[in-house]
Amino acid sequence: MLPDDPATTIEPAAPTIEPTADLASGAIVEPVPGAVVPVVPVVPVVPVVPVVPVEPTSVGRGGRRRSGALWLAGTLVVILAGSALFVSGYALGHQTADEPGTPVSEDQAFQPFWDAYHAIRDRYAGGDVDRDVVIQGAIKGMIGALGDPYSTYLTSDEYQKTLQGLGGQFEGIGVDISTQAKDGTQGCAPLTGDCHLLVVSPLAGAPADKAGIKAGDLILATDGVTLDGLTVDAASAKVRGPKGSVVTLTIQRGTAAPFDVPVTRDVIQQQEAISKTLASDTVGYIRLTGFSDNGAAEFGTELKAHIDAGRKEIILDLRGNPGGYVTAARTVASQFIASGPIFFEQDAQGTQVETDAIPGGVATDPMIKVICLVDGGSASASEIVAGALQDTKRATLVGVQSFGKGTVQEWQQLSQNDGAFKLTVARWLTPTKRWIHKIGLTPDVVVTLPATIPAGQDPILDKALQVLGGSGATGWLAAA
Repeated sequence: MLPDDPATTIEPAAPTIEPTADLASGAIVEPVPGAVVPVVPVVPVVPVVPVVPVEPTSVGRGGRRRSGALWLAGTLVVILAGSALFVSGYALGHQTADEPGTPVSEDQAFQPFWDAYHAIRDRYAGGDVDRDVVIQGAIKGMIGALGDPYSTYLTSDEYQKTLQGLGGQFEGIGVDISTQAKDGTQGCAPLTGDCHLLVVSPLAGAPADKAGIKAGDLILATDGVTLDGLTVDAASAKVRGPKGSVVTLTIQRGTAAPFDVPVTRDVIQQQEAISKTLASDTVGYIRLTGFSDNGAAEFGTELKAHIDAGRKEIILDLRGNPGGYVTAARTVASQFIASGPIFFEQDAQGTQVETDAIPGGVATDPMIKVICLVDGGSASASEIVAGALQDTKRATLVGVQSFGKGTVQEWQQLSQNDGAFKLTVARWLTPTKRWIHKIGLTPDVVVTLPATIPAGQDPILDKALQVLGGSGATGWLAAA
């Protein structure tokens, strides 16, 4: 909130705190007085979520615990189709009210802002001045000045489109995205000649997949217009669009010259829980592609079917899963962990809150062996689940280093339909209080992948079956 315009007298209004509706379940979440408005998937203030510590303070299990209601929070998967953030967590919140009484030092600090605003309003001669656009630009500039790829401002229209994808259905091309710097590291911002939009993975059967878009492709432009200067959210908004419309993507693949790929957008309904049996029906396999509340429910149903069938070996595949609701992550992890912490969250003041397992998981019996598969596309909520399974020794992690997103974002809707901004408000920690941000989780069994994997081969899955005591299901081990 900016200090009051010195040229304007404002009658201070008492701040209002309204209950927040959980978009996924319809439940009402009472906001914490004075808390920021949480918004949707993952975490905090209103719903706040994972919390990651920078030099975490030592807070034992005797500290505050998260109730079973687990503040409406979650980690959003940014499936570049209807949502817009990659592996970011956020919460839904109420609109903010004016803050009465601004400290003198704040007034002084913002005087240059008001000088610039008044000059634009009163003296700009290049055309009409749209006050709303100017204000939105100022907000965008403040958020952008943080240099945080997970904090961003969206217009009202962009914000509503982002919320549309939270239930696993959206209109777009169907790809999970992130950003990648020239040195190969992910999470850079904003997009520039040294920071490009990265396709983490296309959704199977989605328009992008059918058009030939591949994991690892860089998107340089949309419809001939460069994405330089945009955030991930703003760039994804350029790719999203109504069913039937066409977007032309300029793709960079490896060292080859950039080329254009037209993609016809469609309604994407993502199936989040994909289940089958392996090793002569003795091993239950479930691939989880997202973390919506519906996806968590689907997962529980499929897992129960395997357990009811008498299977004592389960493979949970989180590869390429960029995250989702923190509530969903807690639900999934609780299917295997009977009690104790699933994760801790740490706010800006260093306060840590413990979120415990939900009782009644269908696979908490230690006689049920669990393998969890991860890779560089496993992020946010995926890492919450994998980290909890690893720290509690409830599962063996197999694969390659995970993405490394340990922060939580919260959406705050602005008044007067001026859009919303997503702000990093917390960090999340594993049960043993590890912060894996920009590091990722190191699997218990690391699989070294060849530069080229033959079609139909899956060395990570084969290694998982080998760890369970079976033979490779995809033929890779035999081929090696």
